[in-house]
Formats: sequence, structure tokens, C-alpha cells
Amino acid sequence: MQDIFIAGGWGMYPTLLAGLALIATCVQYARRPEPRYVPLMLSLGLCTLIAGTLGFATGILSLLHAYSGPLWEQGPRVLFIGTFEALHNVALALLLAMLGGLLASIGAWRLSRRMGNFAAPAAG
Repeated sequence: MQDIFIAGGWGMYPTLLAGLALIATCVQYARRPEPRYVPLMLSLGLCTLIAGTLGFATGILSLLHAYSGPLWEQGPRVLFIGTFEALHNVALALLLAMLGGLLASIGAWRLSRRMGNFAAPAAG
């Protein structure tokens, strides 16, 4: 796991930081579902996904810069390896966002159970 984190490069750090903040907020919402947590969960989820995308983009930019110079002789295989490493950022962001979404769903379910079903009966 540590090798994957290192292979992802510096973009893994802001992705992990935003993702851990998202998880902490979603755990709090799952424990005590209050509407005030929803905007924070949404913004942290978005930040997590953006950080992962930024890490991927900067990884690809670094790869292409290196490929246009000293890595040119090694052939296109380097492009596949570099893209694989850059995608670690996206995978981490998606994993953390998915876990946050699952926890938020638990909180939403608990909130709906607490509030009851106030929907009007269907006319039939």
C-alpha cells in the first residue's frame, strides 16, 4: 500500500487530506445526522475528487515533459507506466469519495427513520 501511495506522487497528499476530512465529517453525520453537515460533506467530497484529478493531471504533465526529453529512448512503454502511476491519485479519490458516500447514506437513512415518512398517500 505504501508503494502505491509513493508511486502516486505528491498529489496523493492533498487527496488523502481532503478525503480523511470527508470521512471524518461523514462519520459524524452517520452518528448524528444533522442537516448542517450536508454542505460540508458536499464540499469536501468535491475537494477530494478535484485533488485526485489535479494529482492525475500533474502526473501526466510530468510524464509527458520527461518523455519529450530523457525518456524518449525508452519507448512508449514509459507512457503506460507513468499513466498507471498517475491514476493512483484518481483511484484514491474515488475510494475515499465512495466511502464518504456510503457513510453519508447511513446518516441519511437514520435521519429519514427519525423524521418518519411525511409523504402524502398516493391517490388511487
